[in-house]
Amino acid sequence: MQQASKVNIPIKARLSGFYFFYFAVVGAFMPYWSLYLEGRGFNKEQIGWLAAITVISRIIAPSVWGYCADRSGLRMRWVRLGIVAELIAWIAILFIPHTMFWLILVLFFYSFFQNAILAQYEAVTLFYLGKQRDQYGIIRLWGSLGFIAAVLGLGWWFKWHVITTLPIVMIVLAIIAVINAWIIAEPPQAAPKTEHPSSLIPVFKKPMVWGFLVIHFLLLLSHAPFYSFYSNYLKAYGYSTSTIGLLWSVGVFAEVLMFTQSAKVLAYLNGRSAIAICLSLTSFRWVLVAAFPTFLSIQLLAQSVHAFSFALFQSIAMRLIFSEFKADQQGRAQALYSMLWGLGVAIGSILAGQVWDRFGGQWVFAMASAIVLSGLLGIRNIPKKML
Repeated sequence: MQQASKVNIPIKARLSGFYFFYFAVVGAFMPYWSLYLEGRGFNKEQIGWLAAITVISRIIAPSVWGYCADRSGLRMRWVRLGIVAELIAWIAILFIPHTMFWLILVLFFYSFFQNAILAQYEAVTLFYLGKQRDQYGIIRLWGSLGFIAAVLGLGWWFKWHVITTLPIVMIVLAIIAVINAWIIAEPPQAAPKTEHPSSLIPVFKKPMVWGFLVIHFLLLLSHAPFYSFYSNYLKAYGYSTSTIGLLWSVGVFAEVLMFTQSAKVLAYLNGRSAIAICLSLTSFRWVLVAAFPTFLSIQLLAQSVHAFSFALFQSIAMRLIFSEFKADQQGRAQALYSMLWGLGVAIGSILAGQVWDRFGGQWVFAMASAIVLSGLLGIRNIPKKML
């Protein structure tokens, strides 16, 4: 850790660099993993279960890592451990038999450690930014750029190479992410080591906090068919891998633009209005995906809504967590936020996989639209002055 602090790179550049390569790994995995499994002969139900495995551990792992980080005060230690384990998992993919049993084991190992990374790294970033947390979007957008670079690059790569080369690409990206993790020191502003971190229960009793977490869960539940099956959905309608990559990239490019402007947007909107806009536009997004699958222009429009579906909502969440939870609670608070992501996407992936072949993707996305719209019922718990 001491050596990391001596690297002559500005801290904001180091923070941005890790986001870039961490999300490059995610950008290689998320759009193409289901296509990889399909190329290895797995059906939709099996893909749904395997997709769920990668997020089921997110229900358990963040709580473990959050407690360890808050107790030790050493969040970057857990980030480094997670990224090294992620690399080991992708090396293992090259050697294991591609059966459900072995893939479940390796994917659970991968996701258990991978899910340790982002929640703690978000806390690291917020500690470094301190009172400058309105610059979070500028730092975080580099993760989106990394995602775009991976998605577009692999969309081109798979025009000339078979989809089964995906694990090799993941290994290369993970190695670079490991190197980046070692040039970021522990944030000096973080809470010190403590044997008994303060309880989260008093914070959870606030209607604003538990109401926001319920809305967050519903939002992610609606995203599950998108994260797990959107690439397969597009492929079934004749889209090429390069066009699929383009569509994913448009969504993340919209995310980048929102991150650059999120501070201005949230200065103009009150908290309740901002969340209501996110939920309403996300519902509209899934309607477009369901109703117009063959219209590339409309799919591009739907993807642009990711600016609100994810980026603006994420910016709201980070502000709420940093303001409502104490310094020695940040690891567990970020972990809970991450855990709900895992719970929503895992349940949604399993359910979508069960009914996809029976009812079709259009019906599944229509249901996703209704689910996220139901989050508006809990908006009354959100005060206008929450941010």
